Amino acid sequence: MHRLTHFRLCPHSRSIRLLLAELALDFDLADERPWEYRPELLAMNPAGELPVLALEGGPVLCGAYAISEYVAEEIRQHPRESRPSPVFPGSRTERAEVRRLVDWFHGKLNREVTHEIMEERVYRAYRQSGTGAPDAAILRAVRTNLRYHMSYISYLAHQRQWLAGDEMSFADLAAAAHLSCLDYLGEVPWEDYGPARTWYARIKSRPSFRPLLADRISGIAAPSHYADLDF
Repeated sequence: MHRLTHFRLCPHSRSIRLLLAELALDFDLADERPWEYRPELLAMNPAGELPVLALEGGPVLCGAYAISEYVAEEIRQHPRESRPSPVFPGSRTERAEVRRLVDWFHGKLNREVTHEIMEERVYRAYRQSGTGAPDAAILRAVRTNLRYHMSYISYLAHQRQWLAGDEMSFADLAAAAHLSCLDYLGEVPWEDYGPARTWYARIKSRPSFRPLLADRISGIAAPSHYADLDF
C-alpha cells in the first residue's frame, strides 16, 4: 500500500490526503514532526519537508507539486471510468489556471498566512514544550493578510462554479487544505466572507474531508464548528 508521511496540520500534506481520497487510492499515514528534521525524513526528502508519498512498488515522491503532477499523469495514462474528474481538468488554458491557483495557495497563501500562524501557534509550542507565547505583532500582520486572501477566495467562489472554473480541481483541494488548518486554530473569519464559506461547506461535506475533520493534535482543541458540516 502507498504510504504518506505527513503532519496532521500541514496544509501541503492535507491537500494530498484529499487528492488521494478523492481518487479512491488507498494509503497509510505515517506521522512526522517536520520541525525536528529527523534523519529518517531527510533520507526520504533532503529538503526535510512534507508531504512524502512512497508508492507501493514505485518511487518516493516529495512535495505536493511533484505528487499531484505524478498522480495527474498517471490518470491521463491509465484512465478509469470510476475515477472522478482529473486533477488538472479542462483545456491547456484551464489547466494553467488550476496550476496558477495551486501556486497561489501553496505558495503565496502559505508564505503570508498559514506558515506564519502554524509557526507561532503550533510549531513554537512543540519546540518549547508548551512555553513561550506567540508573537502578537506577527499574528496581527498575518491576520490582516488572511483577510486579503479570504476576499480573493470569495471573489473566485462568487464568479465561478469552483475556484479555477467549472470543475473541481486540485486548486480547490489546496485552498481547502490551508483553510482547514487555519479553521482548526479558529483563525478564519467566515462570517465576513459568505461566498468563501459556502464554497468551503461544499468541500467540507465531501467524504474525502472526513478524516481531516477527525484529526486532533495534542495541546490544541479545535473550535466547536470545525467538524460541523453546517458550521
